[in-house]
Amino acid sequence: MKSDLASNSSEKAIQQQEEISRQLLSSLPAAVYTTDAEGYITSFNKAAATLWGREPETGKDRWCGFLKTYRMDGSPLPPEASPMAIALKEKRPVHGEQIIIERPDGVRRHVRPFPTPVFDGEGRMIGAVNMLIDFTQTAEVHHRNEALIRSEEQYHKMIEEVEDYAILLMDREGIILNWNRGAEKIKGYREEEIVGKHFRTFYRPDDREKGLPELLIARAISEGKATHEGWRIRKDGTAFWGSIVITALHDRENNIIGFSKVTRDLTEKKNAEDRITQYANELEAQNRELQQFAYAAAHDMKEPLRKVLFYTSAILEKLQGQLPDREMNYLKLAAEASRRMQGLIDDLLVYTKSASSAAVFEEVDLAAVTEELKAFYQDTIDRTGAVIQGGPLPVIWAIPFQVRQLLENLFGNALKYCRHDRTPVIQISYGQVARDAVRELAASEYDLFHRITVKDNGIGFEPGYAEKIFEMFERLHGRDNYPGTGIGLALCRKIVQNHKGWIKAEGHPGEGAEFFIYLPVINAG
Repeated sequence: MKSDLASNSSEKAIQQQEEISRQLLSSLPAAVYTTDAEGYITSFNKAAATLWGREPETGKDRWCGFLKTYRMDGSPLPPEASPMAIALKEKRPVHGEQIIIERPDGVRRHVRPFPTPVFDGEGRMIGAVNMLIDFTQTAEVHHRNEALIRSEEQYHKMIEEVEDYAILLMDREGIILNWNRGAEKIKGYREEEIVGKHFRTFYRPDDREKGLPELLIARAISEGKATHEGWRIRKDGTAFWGSIVITALHDRENNIIGFSKVTRDLTEKKNAEDRITQYANELEAQNRELQQFAYAAAHDMKEPLRKVLFYTSAILEKLQGQLPDREMNYLKLAAEASRRMQGLIDDLLVYTKSASSAAVFEEVDLAAVTEELKAFYQDTIDRTGAVIQGGPLPVIWAIPFQVRQLLENLFGNALKYCRHDRTPVIQISYGQVARDAVRELAASEYDLFHRITVKDNGIGFEPGYAEKIFEMFERLHGRDNYPGTGIGLALCRKIVQNHKGWIKAEGHPGEGAEFFIYLPVINAG
């Protein structure tokens, strides 16, 4: 009886001890599990299930049956080479190892396993207990830090090796703190010669007197960045054209702790731009001289030509019927040639005058100009029965006499090249378009353009001549049927170019022509 009581008491004590062990195991924050001697899991706590991403079946799942293991470099770790397998095989604790486990859901964790064999009273191994310390977050931080260190090293190496840019750091006062290879190449100083000196060293005396270095620092402080281009001085005293960017550097509290300064040597570009500017100025001067000569020459030719035409006409009038037909025809041809030459000279004078873009911009009422041109061409309108139609037309900012000449030429062409089998109709319309809507205006400095359209129903032209008709002296039709000098549309293009705009034409034989004029929208004043 006493023996049964003692046995029951002993079993109860064992059960209590197992319950305490189970609760202790469950309460541990670290993942802990136990296995039998064959590696089958016999118990585990909640932290282990969380780490694994699933709850294994005790007595059925082995410790390695649902996990993939890897070494710290990411290479696969065979189950038989893992710390737990070694502990069971060699019957000894295995500590100090680090591995990566991959859960069934693909998530990987970095762990430190501490497998320890368990022996019974007779020294036989009956299983093992393993604690897994999850240090994934610490490992990730460590890897990020290592990557950051490598990145910083690469960055500093890159800055140091760059040769096309002088890159340096300065303190709040503008004192140079470091020096790269590009700075030595561009400015001529070695690092030990310049570090510790003020960056005003690179500026010309007149710029230092004006306080330019300090002004750039002040601008970088107030605006975050300062840019400038100008002449700088090398160690040997030679000058180079430098493009610089000074950027303010801040700490976490947004306090300025210094500045970065990047300099690029643009001397070759500056010299090339100066040469281009010089060539452009010389070309402009030559063009002005040529325009003045052409104007003077054309003007001086008018008087002798006028006399030729006057005397030829007088002879024709006085000797009408007295000269043989052949001689009379010669005189008529001479008079007609003189009149054509006079018209050509007049058009050249107008073209020379319009070739200048220095004229003053003023308000131009397109509706008023259209009415003026109707009156100007009234005789032709009455003779042909032409109709000029138009919607509302605005007041634009342009060169008045040039805009009138532009529309006069287009209206004149529409009346000249009309078809005789139908009533001539000229339509003028207006709208506005954005720069991006017209491919030829993509490089313009203006965003918005007036679009003036002049359309007729005349004889038209082949689409292949849409560009050619704007060339000087270009004619698509003979003088016998359509008189003219071939300057009118060239003058139109020149006028539009003076306004920094674009003109184009579309046409089809027998259907008519349409001209699109794009002039920039410019605010008055």
